[in-house]
Amino acid sequence: MSTDIRFTDFKSDKQPTWCPGCGDFGTMNGMMKALANTGNDPDNTFVVAGIGCSGKIGTYMYSYALHGVHGRALPVGIGAKLANPNLEVMVAGGDGDGYSIGAGHFIHAVRRNVDMTYVVMDNRIYGLTKGQASPTSREDFETSTTPEGPKQPPVNPLALALAAGGTFIAQSFSSDSQRHTEIVQKAVEHDGFGFVNVYSPCVTFNDVDTYDYFRDTIVDLDETDHDPTAYDDATDMIMDGNKEYQGVLYQDEHSVAYEEREGLSDNMAVIPDGAPDNATNLVREFY
Repeated sequence: MSTDIRFTDFKSDKQPTWCPGCGDFGTMNGMMKALANTGNDPDNTFVVAGIGCSGKIGTYMYSYALHGVHGRALPVGIGAKLANPNLEVMVAGGDGDGYSIGAGHFIHAVRRNVDMTYVVMDNRIYGLTKGQASPTSREDFETSTTPEGPKQPPVNPLALALAAGGTFIAQSFSSDSQRHTEIVQKAVEHDGFGFVNVYSPCVTFNDVDTYDYFRDTIVDLDETDHDPTAYDDATDMIMDGNKEYQGVLYQDEHSVAYEEREGLSDNMAVIPDGAPDNATNLVREFY
């Protein structure tokens, strides 16, 4: 860890191609600030992204990065973290990438509790493919492919994480720069799987879940007496579909990361010289 890192050290020389005003700009800036505030170095940071508008975030951030396939960013991040527990791993995705095709990986990543951070840019629409309803779209959200709305309730990602045994569950708003950075930073510092669902408005295809809508409706938990360590209180808030919360909804203070629990500490990328004992005999046995 270094105290000399600035968030601009995580900026690459590639210019984002997101639409002007896209919430992903604020989401990414908060991610970079959180990494810098926690003393992480770009040379020891690995950013993984899936498919969607958020998919190229690894190109726009200066660090080691991989642009994976749809819904498969989390297993790549988990593999990298277990292979090198000293690496800071941050996975980024969207609501379609994470809660549709990637939903299975999401649930199992939560329950494994590997020490990494997952930031989801939730704009409640498929932006890259030009405006179809996503898993988190409202039941009556009208699009070209759902002219009468999806007619099914939206996925509650916070509830999925809680049911899967999540140890850090939070939500932020990309436009609230300071709070968003604080929340992501807490996720990075958490000993285990830090999950942050980010309200990241799509200014091109979603004219319902807008910046103004979130500004008018968000309830910031810092302005309430909510105790994030109180499981029952967190459950009530997470299951409350009538309010948009910002802050840490639940955190298990006694969380122990998977790799720590299993005694994984060595960098598996460092391979000693020479073949392991009996390796030749093992090859002969099977071939």
